[in-house]
Amino acid sequence: MKTLTKQQALPEFPTSLRTKCLVYTRVMGYHRPVESFNIGKKGEHKQRLHFREF
Repeated sequence: MKTLTKQQALPEFPTSLRTKCLVYTRVMGYHRPVESFNIGKKGEHKQRLHFREF
């Protein structure tokens, strides 16, 4: 299985077609938007490993 880098995985779109997307994550039993996290918690969120169960 070939692993793609972020640059390879994301297609390029013109800025005019981009829209803001809210990302939610589950914290302590409820869902919160990541943009409301403090700087430290945002850093922890970026370091999380994501996996896909087959």
